[in-house]
Amino acid sequence: MSAPDMPVPGRPEAGVLAPPHPAGRLPRISARQRPLIGAASLIGVLLLWWLLTSATGLVSPFRFPSPAEFWAALNQFLTDGYAGGTLWVQAWHSTRLVLMGFAVAVVTGVPLGLVMGVSPRAEALLNPAFLLVRPIPPLAWIPLAIVWLGLGDAAKVLVIWFAAFVPSVINTWTGVRGVDRTLIAAARVHGAGPGRLLTEVIIPGSLPMIFTGLRLSLQASWTTLVAAELVGAFYGLGRVLDAAYRDINPPMIAVAMVVVGILGAATTRLVAIAERRLIPWRS
Repeated sequence: MSAPDMPVPGRPEAGVLAPPHPAGRLPRISARQRPLIGAASLIGVLLLWWLLTSATGLVSPFRFPSPAEFWAALNQFLTDGYAGGTLWVQAWHSTRLVLMGFAVAVVTGVPLGLVMGVSPRAEALLNPAFLLVRPIPPLAWIPLAIVWLGLGDAAKVLVIWFAAFVPSVINTWTGVRGVDRTLIAAARVHGAGPGRLLTEVIIPGSLPMIFTGLRLSLQASWTTLVAAELVGAFYGLGRVLDAAYRDINPPMIAVAMVVVGILGAATTRLVAIAERRLIPWRS
């Protein structure tokens, strides 16, 4: 049989069907397809929203606003303001608190996770206290934070810090423990001291898990901020939600929720950009 006549594996005439994509891999979406798929999904959600509210009236405006009511509330928020400030004032106040609490959590949580992951003695010393504090919900700290720091921003930053602190510690510790021990042993054989071992092997190897923890911490920060601002806040998106609830104003509630979602997605996107810059092999 000549070479052209020989059956080629993977061809239908050879009796073997070629797999649609390499074994063990899911089909990948190209960079051009992602925006199109996202836009189609968003358009579908908006169309469903219009159909359920404005077109058919299946959802009462007292339960969820129509697109027209949402747009009117957004214009009011942008121009006249609501609950003591315009959208920009309220959004900046909330974003500033989130960034402050998140930054303090990163500065304290990541080093603690590194120390506990690298040193068994430090883990034995610190882990019992961490395990005792870890199950406490962040919102449970609100009354104590108010007693300690009053109704100002410092109390909210404390609550946000605790919400972001726990994921950063856990994921950093997990990342350090997940570093290949063969790499650590090889670095020691080649004369790497503790400092170089930490900066050139352990930290780079644990960066993927560290950034996973940072994303979770940022999401927890936004969730906790809104809840913290529902109690004793003078400005912020949580304050807007509380005022809209008291005024029975579903369109303004929806506007504040969407703004929180957009800000949360934007800040998470910034973390993803930093992750791609620091660990480009993961992109």
